[in-house]
Amino acid sequence: MIVEVVMPQMGESITEGTVSKWLKQVGERIEKDEAILEISTDKVDAEVPSSCAGILLEIRHQEGETVQVGTVVAIVGEEGGVSAADAAAPAVAEVEMTTASEPEPEAIPAEPVGEAVVAAVAEPVAEPTPPPATASATAAEVVMPQMGESITEGTVSKWLKAVGDKIEKDEPLLEISTDKVDAEIPSPAAGTLLAINVQEGETVEVGSVLALVGAEGGAPLQSPKSEVQSPAAKASEPGAIATGSPAQPETQAVQAKAAAASGNGNATLDELRRTKSSPLVRNIAKEHGIDITRIPGSGISGRVTKDDIMSFLETGAALRPQDLLVKGARAVAPTAAPASAKPAVTFTPPKGSIQTEDRIEKMSVMRKKIAEHMTFSKQTSAHVTSVYEIDMTNVAKFRTVNQAAFQAKFGTKLTFMPFIFQAVTAAIREHRIVNSQIDGENIVYKGDINLGMAVALDWGLIVPVIRNAETLSLAEIAVKANDLADRARTKKLSPDEVQGGTFTITNPGVFGGLYGTPIINQPQVAILCVGTIEKRAKVMTSADGDDYIAIRQMAYFALTYDHRVVDGADAERFLAYLKAYLQEAPFEI
Repeated sequence: MIVEVVMPQMGESITEGTVSKWLKQVGERIEKDEAILEISTDKVDAEVPSSCAGILLEIRHQEGETVQVGTVVAIVGEEGGVSAADAAAPAVAEVEMTTASEPEPEAIPAEPVGEAVVAAVAEPVAEPTPPPATASATAAEVVMPQMGESITEGTVSKWLKAVGDKIEKDEPLLEISTDKVDAEIPSPAAGTLLAINVQEGETVEVGSVLALVGAEGGAPLQSPKSEVQSPAAKASEPGAIATGSPAQPETQAVQAKAAAASGNGNATLDELRRTKSSPLVRNIAKEHGIDITRIPGSGISGRVTKDDIMSFLETGAALRPQDLLVKGARAVAPTAAPASAKPAVTFTPPKGSIQTEDRIEKMSVMRKKIAEHMTFSKQTSAHVTSVYEIDMTNVAKFRTVNQAAFQAKFGTKLTFMPFIFQAVTAAIREHRIVNSQIDGENIVYKGDINLGMAVALDWGLIVPVIRNAETLSLAEIAVKANDLADRARTKKLSPDEVQGGTFTITNPGVFGGLYGTPIINQPQVAILCVGTIEKRAKVMTSADGDDYIAIRQMAYFALTYDHRVVDGADAERFLAYLKAYLQEAPFEI
């Protein structure tokens, strides 16, 4: 008996995980519930135990590889047990024997066996012909890994090896970039780099096959990008065994079967491919009321990528009447020019300039993705910002008196931010519109107050969430906020701790900024920006009505809000309440 060890689900929205370390090797004995490997996402690390006692018969995915939840990563069984790969061979032979005896040539898609997909076509021959030995049958695939829960694609930034080079197992093979991280991808096996499928600068979806690595001395394979073969031509190869990922083109028979099963029997192959886009792309399409099949896809197998749909929106094609669906017929959308077809911009220093040349640096993948996210938010929400100056002297005095005792009792610092979080929570209770979201033509007033707190990292920005802030005391908010910030900087947050925010607070004042006009964190409708808290001379009025100048701790608070649902009066009332609370509230630890 053999038991499959699968990649577990590590969070509600997590669909992939990375094998970070194998704790056992093939041939080693394992006890039930003994840790067999370590896995990680961008927010959490965990050990995966064996569900039974036995021998580790097979390791399917090497350290550093990222696979989908539910994927078999190892096989555990008794000594002498048969691995899944060995068990697949009889199934292949059985399919070939069956198809060879059929009187009519018909493509028969087979169910996946291990990581191979068997496709056979009947031939009128007397005896079944064994499948040809090809390098692809034994080659290991190097796939684009998932580098974060929301990452759906990555860019090949640099190849470290060339076709024909020998490679050691776990030796860096290429570098990839996403909007969150740059990383080296190791080779899953020792051997020779047989094929490079994706060139430097190309962006492909997670799971796409980037290269093939085979046994030493193996002949390099021609890249699938340069060899265009129709499904019919592929189906004419009897007994062909193809290894691939979900991102590779399927045969027409398999697609037709999938279309029939999904009720799309009349859909074309292009329509099927375009609808197989990422959840992010589908959400953007839903938000803007776009039929995704209208957009020419530049992704794998014609899939619509985020770049495709954002370009579609920027060109205004989504609003053109001739592109709308009329009487059930789909209009043909204008063909979008590929990114590589855009005219190159060159810079020539003016004559007489002291500077001999300008330095031109290609925008990083992270910078491009940040630009896309910010542009999407600006295109979605009608941004307006209101700014208030608030006297923080009341908070500063309370903090000075209590910070030493607080540190001794709770083991963490008492900063200004917990006071602001508590004041924001109180203001939201009175003005629920800023804690809402838009769902089509509906406004959803969120019941919980989940405060997102922007934390600046060396490699980017993350927004952990203080859940149910309305139920926490000042001390509890302080402890929770400091804990989240500390674990954010060490990548120890769980997936649930960065989701579900209803209102966001950002604090550029820590760097000295007076105030800012932040961009709303979708799908929220408001974000508060806290400026630096500093001493300023202010005109005050005494109880007797006399004016005098005093030194006060002052700060600017800027509220950016979505004017589709939040009116200026709503924003002003929210800020006025926030100001009064911070200046007058009798805080308690």
